[in-house]
Amino acid sequence: MMNHVKLALVGCGRISKRHMEAVQAVDGIDIAAVCDINEAKAKAVSEQLSVPYVTDYKKLKDVDIVSVLTPSGMHPHHVIELAERTDIPYIVCEKPISLTQREAYEMFDRVEKAGKILLPVYQNRYNPLIAFLKNLIDSGKLGKIHQFVCNIFWNRNDDYFRIDWHGTKAYDGGVFYTQASHYVDMIHFLFGKIKNAYGVGGDLRKFEVHDSVSAICELQNGTVGALNATVSVYRTNYLTELTVIGEKGTVRLSGTNLNRIDFWDVEGMEKPDMDFTMDHQYGKGHDTLYEYIAQQRWEMFPSHEDVLSGIQLMEKISF
Repeated sequence: MMNHVKLALVGCGRISKRHMEAVQAVDGIDIAAVCDINEAKAKAVSEQLSVPYVTDYKKLKDVDIVSVLTPSGMHPHHVIELAERTDIPYIVCEKPISLTQREAYEMFDRVEKAGKILLPVYQNRYNPLIAFLKNLIDSGKLGKIHQFVCNIFWNRNDDYFRIDWHGTKAYDGGVFYTQASHYVDMIHFLFGKIKNAYGVGGDLRKFEVHDSVSAICELQNGTVGALNATVSVYRTNYLTELTVIGEKGTVRLSGTNLNRIDFWDVEGMEKPDMDFTMDHQYGKGHDTLYEYIAQQRWEMFPSHEDVLSGIQLMEKISF
């Protein structure tokens, strides 16, 4: 059992700031080292945190957990090398863990054979209203779930795509992977595995990947639904929403990371006084994720089956 968790960050790009913020908000865990192949980035973050840095993650020592925050397409390579060539027992990996099912299966297999544990980052599961909706569905209070609609209508401007790996097939994967993968995971979390999915993608902005996607899904339990995602909204993020239609009620969540109840009509239940509206691009789920790490509550992380099923959907629609 770990007493005080020592964490290393591998990758000092855009998302690392959110991880640093989350770790600093949690007791029992500290960032002990950082790594980036770009020495200037690594040095800047190390000076900010007053911790050592390396440019080769295989040289990381004396840490309990490492968080992989590198470009999406590099996740399998980095996770496998950390599992096989370091003594770090726990490996956190930002979404998506891979761009293909084949890589995901290989990653899980090699991490397990190395005797390590892979912890995928799908922090939206921990947002209070998503957890509340999960309990509502699992308890049967909504009855059978007939249909869902999830819309992620965001803006990522041209400057965002000037970052070298963004918009590429090799490292980005497109809107379903880099922006909407949390909502692909949320569908699995709430409703179970997907049986069939069909979709189309648009690339009018001439990236190597889809900037807009619409998908229709049939789940193994008979629920049907739609996922629509884009990064091409004019100027700024417009909307994130989820509508769930059950035999005993209808619920619509919206707001940043689905933290507001916009519609509520559930048999025998008044609308709960739950509004977690916040002006934060990523929400606060990373804080909860690191709390679970500090508490060693590994069961709170997504199952391999959920992750693999999500990658299957994203790969089928995106390539």
